[in-house]
Amino acid sequence: MYNPIGNGKEKAIQSVYFNEVKPPKHLSSIVHRFLELKTNFPLPNDYRFHALPDSCTYIIFNQIDTNNTGITKLNTSARELNLGKVFHYINIRLLPGVWQNISENISDGMIDLPYTGNLSLTQVNYKLTKLDFTQKQVVLSEFIEKLIEKKLLVPNFITEKIFENLDDIHTVADMARVSCLSARQLQRTLKQTTGFTPHDFLKILRLQRALTGQ
Repeated sequence: MYNPIGNGKEKAIQSVYFNEVKPPKHLSSIVHRFLELKTNFPLPNDYRFHALPDSCTYIIFNQIDTNNTGITKLNTSARELNLGKVFHYINIRLLPGVWQNISENISDGMIDLPYTGNLSLTQVNYKLTKLDFTQKQVVLSEFIEKLIEKKLLVPNFITEKIFENLDDIHTVADMARVSCLSARQLQRTLKQTTGFTPHDFLKILRLQRALTGQ
């Protein structure tokens, strides 16, 4: 249904391991993918990760420095993130608009500082370091379930309708129509749940469509 692109050509470098998997079915309306990105051995040059805006919120776990974890979401411009020569990240890519914790600080770009928020991200990150990627997914799923219980994550049925009808959306008016909302209701709902105006959200959809050749 929705296939955001988070990285460019350097993902194909053989010394860098990149993997993404679907979440368990009961989390599919909240989580788009679980991801792992790591070096198999030190690289000769810094690795530059080409991050593109996709309106998703990411929970980032730095497996080398377990204090460095946090929440990030790109605005409407792309970022080139310098990950260095050695790195290991576990990411949760959330679907657009499901993140509800307005008190949490969300970075625009790279997470490279110790976490200072109220979630148990550091504890989860430390637990993840002792597991392989398959086992990590169990821990990540349990963490997401707890966030759902606390109402920090909820399905966003408006963005779900939008992504179900991507081929029919070419204007903001189309977006409002498939969402069964007025233009004003769409403006308020998207801004509140995703942080994007309908016009910026449409730009992101167009970018993703262009990158996937649709």
